[in-house]
Amino acid sequence: MARLKYKFNPTTLSFEKISFTVRDYFVQGMRYLFAGLVIGAIGVTLYASFFKDPDTARLEREISYLKTQVEDLNSEIDTLETFAVDLQDKDDKVYRSIFGAAPYPEHQRRGGIGGSDRYKALKGYESSQEIIETKKRIARLQRMFVEQSKSYQDVFEFAKAQSAMLQSIPAIQPVANADLKRIASGFGMRIHPIYKIAKMHTGLDFTADIGTEIYATGDGAIEAVDSKLSGYGHHVIIKHGYGFQTLYAHMSRVTVRPGEKVKRGQIIGYVGNTGASTGPHLHYEVWRNGEKVDPAFYFYSDITPEQYEDLLQRAANANQSFD
Repeated sequence: MARLKYKFNPTTLSFEKISFTVRDYFVQGMRYLFAGLVIGAIGVTLYASFFKDPDTARLEREISYLKTQVEDLNSEIDTLETFAVDLQDKDDKVYRSIFGAAPYPEHQRRGGIGGSDRYKALKGYESSQEIIETKKRIARLQRMFVEQSKSYQDVFEFAKAQSAMLQSIPAIQPVANADLKRIASGFGMRIHPIYKIAKMHTGLDFTADIGTEIYATGDGAIEAVDSKLSGYGHHVIIKHGYGFQTLYAHMSRVTVRPGEKVKRGQIIGYVGNTGASTGPHLHYEVWRNGEKVDPAFYFYSDITPEQYEDLLQRAANANQSFD
């Protein structure tokens, strides 16, 4: 049985029955429905703020992880770019310079990556720009290493073509370290042992026992063999080509003849004390394009960096020559 509702009428001082229409019921229902929706929405919002469903939490962790990986990747790209630039710098200033080659063309090193729609598939996402920039950096880095590889191939070809030049450069000591007593005098102004005045000493004096083997310091041909009572005494001049000549003086005995071809490391004679010499030693000179240069700058094939530094120091400390 439906419940009846009444209201008090103050005029008649009696209770009168209230009648509800369909509209009244509809309005009342809508009020309850609206209130329920509002309360439900507030509840869902509060729940979402404090509690996350497993899928949402997993996706957020995944997004955070991917962002961290992109940051780490860019950091590694920074390191590789620095390494690539260093390789390019050494390539142009050292490796190519040795062979007199021009630097590798910069426009080829920095060549762009074509294709306007290359990254089209990556667009349309919140992180699209960051991903696209990272991909571009990787593409540039790949191009840099590809071009560097091509440059090294060029250098390799230069080396093969100029292997004869490398073998001809006077690059070893004319007296072996095992036989060497000391370097009595280096290249530069020295006190002459006979005249006792400062005079330019144009080579290195290697002191060793008479009869110690003397080696050709690079491939070449014997240009001159001469014997004098003064000056260089028994001495040999080797023409190496490529602008290089070497001189070996004060020898006790010569084992080569003019025009003979010699190889680096071949015995050409023995240490002596002939000519204007005050003790057994080898006076050794290097000429490049007719100019006498410091021989110490060319010893790189048979001594360690530590031995080289020691050689320079000993040569610099000597203040009187043997010839």
